[in-house]
Amino acid sequence: MDNKSIYEDFTNISSGENSISKDALLNVLKRHSGTISVFDLMEVTTELIDDTQYVQKEYREKSHAVYVKYFLGRIKSIRDDNTEYDGNIDKEDFIDSVATLKSYHEEESITSKTKFPLIYAIVSLYTTYILEEPIHPVGTPFPGSLKVIEKDGIFYCPVKESNLESPNAVCKMCIAEQLEF
Repeated sequence: MDNKSIYEDFTNISSGENSISKDALLNVLKRHSGTISVFDLMEVTTELIDDTQYVQKEYREKSHAVYVKYFLGRIKSIRDDNTEYDGNIDKEDFIDSVATLKSYHEEESITSKTKFPLIYAIVSLYTTYILEEPIHPVGTPFPGSLKVIEKDGIFYCPVKESNLESPNAVCKMCIAEQLEF
């Protein structure tokens, strides 16, 4: 199963009615997360560390802890998720999200020789549409001592608005709202 076949599977589950069941999406995500080995996760971890080598040390160490745990943990969580989810996903929102992720995947695959683009797509869709949580987990640090927070059941991100115009940013699909300063 190659990395791009996941997008064919997304097309297949979105070709029907006006909505997509959470269970149908979870089945696709589980199948493709099963193609990611421990070695793939180690390569992605190394790539993340290399890509942030020039970031301020304090921020870099905190973000590594979150991202490495987040990616490693989410892939395992997806594989082990046997929950039957009620509800459906809005088809138009899903199609927009998949288009963003596919564009990112195509561009990132030029420079990344790892399965990072695949992991990014799987984790982003699982977190947004299945768990209904922000893509960056609560506590994810950002420069300026800012982080994603939850208050009264609403998630807030300090960088959402500044990334909405970026063509490949998953901020558009993320359920977090802009954190006001």
